[in-house]
Amino acid sequence: MRRLHCLVPHLALGLELARRSTPGPRELLVLGGQPWDAGPVIDASPDARALGVRRGMPLGTAHRLIPEATFLEPDLDADRRSVEDAFEALARLSPSLSGSADPTVPSFGLFELGIDGLGRLWGPDEVLVERVHGVLRTALPGDGLEPRTGIAGTAFAATIAAVTARPSASVIVPPGDDAVFLADRSSSLLTTDPDVRARLRRLGLHRICDVAGLPRSALIARFGDEGTRLHARARGEETDPFRPRRTPERLALGLPIDPPVEELEPLRFVLRRLATALTDQLTARGLAADRVILTMTLDLAFARRGTPERLEVEQRFPEPTADPEAIERLMLAHLERTPPPAAVEHLELELRGTTPAGQQLPLFVPQAARSARLDWQLARLALTYGEDRVRRVVVTDPEAPLPEHRWAWRSVILGAGERP
Repeated sequence: MRRLHCLVPHLALGLELARRSTPGPRELLVLGGQPWDAGPVIDASPDARALGVRRGMPLGTAHRLIPEATFLEPDLDADRRSVEDAFEALARLSPSLSGSADPTVPSFGLFELGIDGLGRLWGPDEVLVERVHGVLRTALPGDGLEPRTGIAGTAFAATIAAVTARPSASVIVPPGDDAVFLADRSSSLLTTDPDVRARLRRLGLHRICDVAGLPRSALIARFGDEGTRLHARARGEETDPFRPRRTPERLALGLPIDPPVEELEPLRFVLRRLATALTDQLTARGLAADRVILTMTLDLAFARRGTPERLEVEQRFPEPTADPEAIERLMLAHLERTPPPAAVEHLELELRGTTPAGQQLPLFVPQAARSARLDWQLARLALTYGEDRVRRVVVTDPEAPLPEHRWAWRSVILGAGERP
């Protein structure tokens, strides 16, 4: 199977800078949150990486390395939406797609396409590469976001080809030449295990062809199961079967309101009908949604000048749910706090982030369901009285020397850029 891997290096940081209209990562930037947050580094600018900041390290460690750096809060939901849009556009070129839309995983920014049989449709590989680059530039705008593409017969060789390609260029390995393409490259590319890399150096296996020339049994005796993967990759054999991604479902339903209404009670009635219809579909499939988008189309006949025609409210749930009453109460609390500025003539509800609804409750923790109900109640209170007035305490580091460093305040509502 021929594989096309398109890599957009440091995509998370590039998307954040594009949203901030910041020209290029030319300073000390660390993406992931504030230094006192418990999360990891998601990305960093070149200058920060040169000083030792690495993806996945604790934010506090990055702050100790470069305390003068600017720490940026990520907008994970916005990043997911951008990449999902890119996958949707790429689906017009190839039905076989793989990759992750989660900005917190190392493979974020790598788009994988199966391209067998696409030659008659799109022409030579070079033409397909240009089309893929054009799609990604449109879907992922931002300075410095230049895709690099590799085409090969295995996932490993295609990834190495993409990494070694120049910005906005491609490296195409002829069919059957994966082992030849990999032969003179460093053997450290064969694995991410630092211990295995060190042992390969001690054994004098500096190039991939050195590993490929050894018997498989010798590598298995020395490295165990990892030896099987080392030998297969070095000889251009597939070790990572292609697993197409599952496109997340988006359930949406809208109803017109004639005549348009300003009172919340009629809106609540329509909202309840929409939530019930959508959650019935989720329940029938054994699914639950983790966020909701409420879109209101306004009647501007008697509205103030400058009133927008459409209002969109996106809200994460405290936990995935298919309960129409819970969705209705949460969104009604939002409408009570910020009523629409004009009469509503159309209401649309969309549920996203569908996941299997089955959950194994812990045997010795009977408070699990009770805790989930408390999360919903706190979320509604925060929407009613203000997010700055209802907070929760999270233990971040129970062994910190100072008591004030052992805990932190957190919002009870997960906003668009906050991690659950």
